[in-house]
Amino acid sequence: MGAVVGTLTMQTKQRRPSRDKADDDLEMTTVCHRPEGLEQLESQTNFSKKELQVLYRGFKNECPSGVVNEETFKQIYAQFFPHGDASTYAHYLFNAFDTAHNGSIKFEDFVMALSILLRGSTREKLQWTFNLYDINRDGYINKEEMTDIVRAIYDMMGKYTYPALKTDTPKQHVDAFFQKMDKNRDGVVTLDEFILSCQEDENIMRSLQLFENVI
Repeated sequence: MGAVVGTLTMQTKQRRPSRDKADDDLEMTTVCHRPEGLEQLESQTNFSKKELQVLYRGFKNECPSGVVNEETFKQIYAQFFPHGDASTYAHYLFNAFDTAHNGSIKFEDFVMALSILLRGSTREKLQWTFNLYDINRDGYINKEEMTDIVRAIYDMMGKYTYPALKTDTPKQHVDAFFQKMDKNRDGVVTLDEFILSCQEDENIMRSLQLFENVI
């Protein structure tokens, strides 16, 4: 998450430092998609109105139309991982943000997810992460889905690490995760199994926290 947020807030800081309410209101009406009122978003998230204004300016600077499509999202994300291939992971992450499943991310989608990932409870963060791994959205994580996500992360970050990662490292990682998470050995991990396993095992939590750095 730091990658996307970093781009948006950095662009905001490059803009003129002082603005008045009229400027903010004008910005909110000049894009193709107008987000919900900041007061409503403030009540739905863990951000203050001022924080939402900063995030919105950065979002609008990167996406003047008020929405982000997948191609633009991938381009933004790729800036932070120039030595790896971030396209596959960005695809999965985009789908997790696109809660309406319509091929675009609105400002509301962005800040709702950001609120959970940065300031949500542990359970909220784990539920969001579960939804990211549940690629086909059937309410379960199977080994293939987890392997796809983990491999995408290694493709994005691991190819140029030293010492070089072995080809089967993602599979080994997933096998270890599944051994601990699939409590009833039915071949899939439910949300309850996922949350319970993460809360019980500090190693899993540390691994997921490392993965949070690339969200």
